[in-house]
Amino acid sequence: MTKNKKEELNNQENIRSLDNIPKWRIPIIVIVSLVLIFFIAQYVAIILLSLYAGIRGWDAAQANAWLSKSITAQFIYVFLAEALTVGLVYLVLKYWHSSFRELGLKRPRFKDGGLAILGYPTYLVMYLILAAIIKHFFVSLNVNQAQHIGFSSVHGAYQLTLTFFSLVIFPPIAEEILFRGFLFEGLKKAMPVFYAALITCLIFAAAHLSEGGSSGLFWIGAIDIFTLSVVLVYLKQKTKSLWPGIFLHALNNLIAFITLFLLTNR
Repeated sequence: MTKNKKEELNNQENIRSLDNIPKWRIPIIVIVSLVLIFFIAQYVAIILLSLYAGIRGWDAAQANAWLSKSITAQFIYVFLAEALTVGLVYLVLKYWHSSFRELGLKRPRFKDGGLAILGYPTYLVMYLILAAIIKHFFVSLNVNQAQHIGFSSVHGAYQLTLTFFSLVIFPPIAEEILFRGFLFEGLKKAMPVFYAALITCLIFAAAHLSEGGSSGLFWIGAIDIFTLSVVLVYLKQKTKSLWPGIFLHALNNLIAFITLFLLTNR
């Protein structure tokens, strides 16, 4: 072996990559990174909004009222949190010499939208069956529990537009990159696809448990999200692309948006 080839092999071994570390460490690194990304993005977004309130000279009561009731404030928070999430994922990927393309963020194809449309009724039927089974064994499960999404009293084109982007556009992109991209693809490097998918779906569902608001943990929502994630993971694994999942995620949120804010005038 020539000297140049030896140096090339040594350089490849020294490159920071999940492929170059023991498999038992990969799930720890990936999950810890995901948790840090998730919470850092949210807390930094809150801090930035609080700084803005401070610059405006508002007291604590005024700042809290603006943060909790203003549609504009909610929009800015969601945008900042999701943008920070994507940015932090990019930095972690760069550290490990990876890229968004390796996660499946490739050029979208026309059929990706069709797969999303087909995936929606599949997810819906699976959810109804799973919820009925769980309700049979856990009769105390509140299937009518409302989801606390942070947007209420939305009126007019301006507020509807901000709410639309906050629910239908930003979260599907960021969450698919983070969960079906970063988490699922990372776990697959250390374990069979089935276990990587199961862990991904459980963590994604757990991340939405707090959306029950004052009525407690959002268990029925977690069941819903878990089922949706099963279909999203399946689409990701079959197509090797994040776009079918992004489109299905957006379609699901769009139907919820129409139901909550256009049909019921929430």
